[in-house]
Amino acid sequence: MTHQLLAWAESVLPDLLADLEAVVRVESPSADHDAVARSADVVAEVGERRLGFAPERIVVDGSTHLRWHLGSPEPDAPRVLLLAHHDTVWPIGSLETHPFSIQDGVIRGPGCFDMLTGLVMAVHAAAHLGHLSDAAVTLLVTGDEELGSHSSRALIEQEAEGCVAALVLEASGDGGALKIGRKGVSHYRVDITGRAAHAGLEPEKGVNATVELAHQVGVVVGFADASEGTSVTPTVAHGGTTPNTVPASASFVVDVRALTASEQERVDAAFRSLVPVTGARIAVHGGINRPPLEVSAAEALWRRAQAVADDLGLELPEAIVVGGASDGNFTAGIGVPTLDGLGAVGGGAHADTEHVMVADIPARTALLVGLMRELLGR
Repeated sequence: MTHQLLAWAESVLPDLLADLEAVVRVESPSADHDAVARSADVVAEVGERRLGFAPERIVVDGSTHLRWHLGSPEPDAPRVLLLAHHDTVWPIGSLETHPFSIQDGVIRGPGCFDMLTGLVMAVHAAAHLGHLSDAAVTLLVTGDEELGSHSSRALIEQEAEGCVAALVLEASGDGGALKIGRKGVSHYRVDITGRAAHAGLEPEKGVNATVELAHQVGVVVGFADASEGTSVTPTVAHGGTTPNTVPASASFVVDVRALTASEQERVDAAFRSLVPVTGARIAVHGGINRPPLEVSAAEALWRRAQAVADDLGLELPEAIVVGGASDGNFTAGIGVPTLDGLGAVGGGAHADTEHVMVADIPARTALLVGLMRELLGR
């Protein structure tokens, strides 16, 4: 059976690559809702052709998401969630400078690695399961993952509830490593209100928001804890209006990553406790965006994936924990076993070097099918 599965995956590779080309050739920058809607049209066509029926089209706050329910509708039937997204970070016009191509076994094109190859793999894998009379699969393809999944989070958590597993088709780590941990993400904006005054004539009458900003940046950097894997990184800062005016306002943005929910909560409480030192006023906005995908949510699934890989004669590298987040953070956050990085092998996500290795696609697709069969008791 395992040899047949690998042979099947090899046989469908031309179709899979044709589907991938169709999807990559429709640009889908997350913030452009019209572009994402056009991308959803193409993904829906690909899915309908392979799965035999059209998806539900769900538009939330302008973002277009697609959902296929396959198999038994019974609530007690074992169900697996396949999780993908069709939005990318690449702006309209990127195909002119980064056209889709396959040369010397390497695929290139906007979003091919993150994560359109994984999306197309999921479609073909779900189709290969065939009729499911006593089990179910949900394929959910979201349209705003690269922006933080604000419109799709509730949908993701709703579909994950009660699943035996969530399998995330984000790209793999180096060499094809699966991802068993992802840091949680928090975003903050600290707004500072001071008082303007002439910087030359009477600076003492002002309250300098930029000076307060400098102090608070130093404070929040201290919230980091390298021993716990917690990073606190100020990113964008603004302050002042003209060179000869004491700044009446300033602000800065902070990116926080943490391996555990307890660390996220500690840092969040610290932000809420900031105290001004210059007489300025401070307002903190934002908070926890994605909970961490803790290793405990993935270890058992990782072992099962290893066993499936062994049966297929495949060698998986050691699984990894990464700083970047995905929609798998949400499924793990509600207690659903989650395994990430099941998609393409390649590299260069969000960069000019983005690419996918063709030779690895059949084995990865076979692994996905084998793991779903294992999880669904088939």
